[in-house]
Amino acid sequence: MELIHAEVPRHFQYVTLSHRWGAGEPSLRDIENRKIYNMSAMEGLGKLQGFCAVACRRGYSWAWSDTCCIDKHSSAEVQETIGSMFAWYRQSALTIVYLSDVPDTGSIGSSEWFSRGWTLQELLAPRTVLFYTRNWSLYKNLTSANHKKDAAVLEELESVARIEPRFLTDFSPGMDNARSKLQWASLRRTTRPEDVAYALFGIFAVHLPVLYGESAEHALGRLLTEIVSHSGDISVLDW
Repeated sequence: MELIHAEVPRHFQYVTLSHRWGAGEPSLRDIENRKIYNMSAMEGLGKLQGFCAVACRRGYSWAWSDTCCIDKHSSAEVQETIGSMFAWYRQSALTIVYLSDVPDTGSIGSSEWFSRGWTLQELLAPRTVLFYTRNWSLYKNLTSANHKKDAAVLEELESVARIEPRFLTDFSPGMDNARSKLQWASLRRTTRPEDVAYALFGIFAVHLPVLYGESAEHALGRLLTEIVSHSGDISVLDW
């Protein structure tokens, strides 16, 4: 029985992908009941194939990508996903960050990945992260099991994300350090205006309705109201 309890969780360990969305990202309906390696390796599908190949090489049987593991035609699933995404990245055995705009000899600091709203929680939530460059090479050929524990990478991350190392390596979601969290987010942008607030739900551990179509101001207003009501800290309004 002890062996079963040890082996079952190990077997179902999964890898998550963090990336900058681009053209031709495959949806759930695009790949459902199909073998992705039999499909044309164009644009986003090629990225998905590369991600799955890396996950397999590292010994994992399960991989999750936000492009095709969510049924975006279901508003209920989208709501549940936004509320659960921080936990999914936190519970993953590994998060692979794919930097499509960084060549093998480039620096992670030049990537647009650090300017996107949703990737903030994808940086903070996972305990284990590996950065891969455009050609699916490990960043700087670093062979450490976790780039968050590599001193040189951690220094780069602090510089580009403007987040102290203690938060990068041991982040806790919730209302603590609320003003700092909002300042980190202020350096980033989202394609849909209201996502600027929704991308922070997991970071603050709040559960609010997702109302696509509302303004960014209204979405942020709902989030700030929730933060102030729980923390009592009105200084967050000046971030």
